Amino acid sequence: MRVRDVCAAVEDLAPLDWAYSWDHAGLNIGDPAAPVERVLVALSVTEDVLAAARRRKAQMIVSHHPIIWDPLKALRTDNPGTRLCIELAHAGIACYSAHTNLDICPGGLNELLAERLGLVHSKPLLQVAHARQVKLVTFVPETHLAEVRRAVCGAGAGVVGEYVQCSFSAPGVGTFMPGNKAQPFSGRRRRLNEAPERRFEVLAPKALINQIVAALKKAHPYEETAYDLVTLENTDPAVALGRRGNLPNAATLDDFAQDVRRRLRLSHVRVVGKGDRLIRTAAVIGGSGGGDVASMPGDVDVLVTGDVGYHDALTAEQRGLALVDAGHAGTEQFAVPLLAGHLRKHFKHLRVSTYAEPELFRALSE
Repeated sequence: MRVRDVCAAVEDLAPLDWAYSWDHAGLNIGDPAAPVERVLVALSVTEDVLAAARRRKAQMIVSHHPIIWDPLKALRTDNPGTRLCIELAHAGIACYSAHTNLDICPGGLNELLAERLGLVHSKPLLQVAHARQVKLVTFVPETHLAEVRRAVCGAGAGVVGEYVQCSFSAPGVGTFMPGNKAQPFSGRRRRLNEAPERRFEVLAPKALINQIVAALKKAHPYEETAYDLVTLENTDPAVALGRRGNLPNAATLDDFAQDVRRRLRLSHVRVVGKGDRLIRTAAVIGGSGGGDVASMPGDVDVLVTGDVGYHDALTAEQRGLALVDAGHAGTEQFAVPLLAGHLRKHFKHLRVSTYAEPELFRALSE
């Protein structure tokens, strides 16, 4: 097994094309061709995580936060962050991160966070402009239409909300003239042939288009598969920042905040809003979601996120939105079991361990 195989497995869950343009997700350190037997999964890459990787003889660290954020302008060992990168490279430990792509993907971090907080009827919160869709158009004999549809839909195309294998087909006639070296599925060489075909169309996430086209070519009977890829203005409704859902039973803001604290096993949370306010609908954005307060739908009662700033709180108060700040790490802690579980499911013989990050902040009281 190679580093590239582990990267590809993570990208099956969270394609890199879904990362925001300012993000640095992906392989930050290491050789894609290097062998891997043991992987350590962590929220962030720190000196303690490096020490744990060495103890466990891991050849690779998979994290949520990228280890390289700002461009490295010099390889000086008196800079702690740069020194850590040098030590990892010297130890031959690759570092791969799934960051904003893991936040917004279906089945990703925010979906798991909403589930852990007990929200029901959970659905995507804020649409993502860069998660474009593509229309795949191809032409296939009637005899192979069902096989091609199964293949491309099995690779991720044809999903519309809660519906799968959504496609359209219409009859037509194709023309072709095979050359001397061609091996045509039907027709004769050096002669203009006509063949009844079906025009087959299906929506596909742009981030998955390479694997969808590969599945199309494998299932298609023609020696040369003709197809069109049309980039659309449509965004993929399943790919979104955050989730929203309903509480099973209405609760006061204070009671809800305490429930969040208990479910996330935190020492404390911060709250914006009146404690006796009744909460029915909640939204979650793992990590730093204070900047998205102004984008919240008007029917959301409370947003659970981290890193809420003073002006974010003022904006929420003006909009009549309650906030529960459960911390950056507190709302992203499930990235570790999510990634570890995905890798264990994907690879039976890969040894996957996790690093439990200690709480960074301590709450002091008299």
